[in-house]
Amino acid sequence: MPAPQEVLEALRSVKYPGYSRDIVSFGMVKDIQVSSAGTAVHLAPSTAQEEVVRQIEAAVRAAVAAMPGITGPVTVIREQAPQPQARRGPQPIPGVGSVLAVASGKGGVGKSTVATNLALALASLGQRTGLLDADVYGPSVPWMLGIEDKARPVEGGRLVPAEKHGLRVMSMGMFLGDQTPVIWRGPMVTKLITEFLRNVVWGELDVLVLDLPPGTGDVQLTLTQQVKITGGVIVTTPQEVALADVRRGIAMFQQMKAPVLGLIENMTYHICPGCGARADIFAHGGGARMAEETGVPLLGEIPLVRALREAADRGLPLVAADPAHPASRAFREVAERVLVRLAATHESAAERRGLDVLT
Repeated sequence: MPAPQEVLEALRSVKYPGYSRDIVSFGMVKDIQVSSAGTAVHLAPSTAQEEVVRQIEAAVRAAVAAMPGITGPVTVIREQAPQPQARRGPQPIPGVGSVLAVASGKGGVGKSTVATNLALALASLGQRTGLLDADVYGPSVPWMLGIEDKARPVEGGRLVPAEKHGLRVMSMGMFLGDQTPVIWRGPMVTKLITEFLRNVVWGELDVLVLDLPPGTGDVQLTLTQQVKITGGVIVTTPQEVALADVRRGIAMFQQMKAPVLGLIENMTYHICPGCGARADIFAHGGGARMAEETGVPLLGEIPLVRALREAADRGLPLVAADPAHPASRAFREVAERVLVRLAATHESAAERRGLDVLT
């Protein structure tokens, strides 16, 4: 009959539902007992979802029963997982100085393109920068950065971010094939985002940029509960249908108790490469008007240029591919303003803490 260590190795074939990682690396297998009377596997489930636990138990029984030399029944015993210490509110990410959330009230405004190039612009200004692609259902960041490697776990089950163009990057796209859809309910999305925040070896970062999915939902709620966001920026385009959703984005950050650092207007105008004429394809001045109405600064205007799309399609974003391009310079100007606003946010927080101590 096999030894308990051999059974443990066989259980590495049992994946946690929805993840590429196995239940052993998740630390779920607590004990294994093998005898001629049968085999007992002690599990400490990391979820309260009964359906998921039963699916794991069935997979464990099948994997062990298929091993040569196993006799008698295969029993799965649930053990109570140690309860983590209760956290009081959102917590910082160790080693990360600022958490910058990039959001949009709606899709189709180029938010991920802006988030990626903004992160590269921050890195070009000497900031140690990470990029977390939190858009679980549409993870496009690995494609835009030319990342082909899959996520790599290290000892203890923690994940190592990919490093590309001076950024440390983590994305759901690093677990999937190009054609694999993500069809998950809210709890699994919540679990994944928590893993990305707490179980990734981010190291020492000055800024971690979060590319949020459009609108509001489970990801934003999880972030509210898990991590203290230093500030947020909202990506919009000049036309009214996009600007109408900016207020929703501002309200979201207010509920997350994160200051809104400003607006970034994307696709502001287009310069014809042939004649040099300017065309305001999506109207003009909408971001400036919205900034004035809401009291939120306009951080910058990014032109609509073919080079941005072409660079992203080939996995080398424009800020990295052509730093001298006018659009790249626009991103660096936005990044400079973001850093000023982040510094002011930290100073304001320090002053509040000082007042709290005095009172």
